[in-house]
Amino acid sequence: MKLELPCPTLPHAAPAEAALVLVVDDSRLQRRILSKSLARWGYEVMEASTGDAALALCRDRMPEIVLSDWMMPGMSGLEFCRAFRELSTDQYGYFILLTAKSDKTEVARGLDAGADDLLTKPVNNSELRARITAGQRVLNMQRELTQKNHLISETLGELQRTQAVIEKDLIEAKKLQQSLMRERYRALEGGNLSMMLRSAGHVGGDLVGYFPVCPGQLGLFGLDVSGHGISSALMTARLAGYLSAASPDQNVALALQPDGSYAARPPGEVIEELNDLVLDEMDTEHYFTLMLAIVNLDSGAVTLAQAGHPHPALLRNDGTVEQIGTGGFPVGLLSGIKFDQFDLQMSAGDRLLILSDGVTECPDAAGDMLGEAGLAEMLADLRRFSGPALLSALVWKLSEFAGSREFPDDVSGILFEYLGPQPR
Repeated sequence: MKLELPCPTLPHAAPAEAALVLVVDDSRLQRRILSKSLARWGYEVMEASTGDAALALCRDRMPEIVLSDWMMPGMSGLEFCRAFRELSTDQYGYFILLTAKSDKTEVARGLDAGADDLLTKPVNNSELRARITAGQRVLNMQRELTQKNHLISETLGELQRTQAVIEKDLIEAKKLQQSLMRERYRALEGGNLSMMLRSAGHVGGDLVGYFPVCPGQLGLFGLDVSGHGISSALMTARLAGYLSAASPDQNVALALQPDGSYAARPPGEVIEELNDLVLDEMDTEHYFTLMLAIVNLDSGAVTLAQAGHPHPALLRNDGTVEQIGTGGFPVGLLSGIKFDQFDLQMSAGDRLLILSDGVTECPDAAGDMLGEAGLAEMLADLRRFSGPALLSALVWKLSEFAGSREFPDDVSGILFEYLGPQPR
């Protein structure tokens, strides 16, 4: 086998880090000629006379570049290339086969065996240098890609750990938000209360609740903060304090009387104050819809104010459904807005439902929303149900309409069933 001697005038620059090159050839002379050229170019070189000996060296220390003769006694260069590729390692080795074969079929065989390049003998030093340099570029790109993959894997692992922490926090946040709705059912003198709250995610912006006013009077509310997620839930928690049943002195819907008792403020006036509070004191881009009602448990008279929330649904004892209201602007959008009040008269056996727009705006498979007409039809079908069973049946019917048990928006509601005046 004939090799051209190194060219003394060939310009060269040593690589930044000395790459390890393995030269495999059964001819000691040819190995030495190649090794001296490689060493002059700044590479670290190790030699092997057979494929088996080369594999043993690779197992001990993986080279970055391999120069291997094709035709060797025992294990051929082609067989050695296949065995080299089977070695389990994270480090890629650039493999160049040295061969006198120039036939395209033979070249294809070499590439199929795992070779990256083939160099025809007799080897020209300038061409060898160029092929080695090209291989070094490939290895540098592969090394950079490996480092980036490791960085991505570490980042992904960190994100997964962070996500697990967030997931745990969100589960706890959901428990806390659900605790804002202290009871799902409450029997009262003159009526029964049932409530539901289903967030589209872990936490949401809906809330329903009630607060006692004085003997014979009860306050009801349903609110829906814009958006979803943690910020909406935090806004909901803050608003819950303004309509608190546990702390009447903080409840903006109640007015302290001289004798120490409390009386209901006009619902429209209460919403106007909340509107001012959001615009003047809360640094937030959120707004919310609200339905606030004061119920007289003796007479069945209900005074309501509506701020962009869906109309209340009044399911009469005879099965008919009424949906009336003033609409109004959501709270926290415009200053100086007035919120009108309106009245409902309930009779014994009537049921009042305050629902979020997650019900009326729930879409079916075609994207068409349920709407008020669909809700009225649904409630008429469910008139035989009462209490929590009515709310559960409503959610079931809604999931049938949507074709899924998961809804795109929070679904909440409060149900007041009027029993009529009660003896005291």
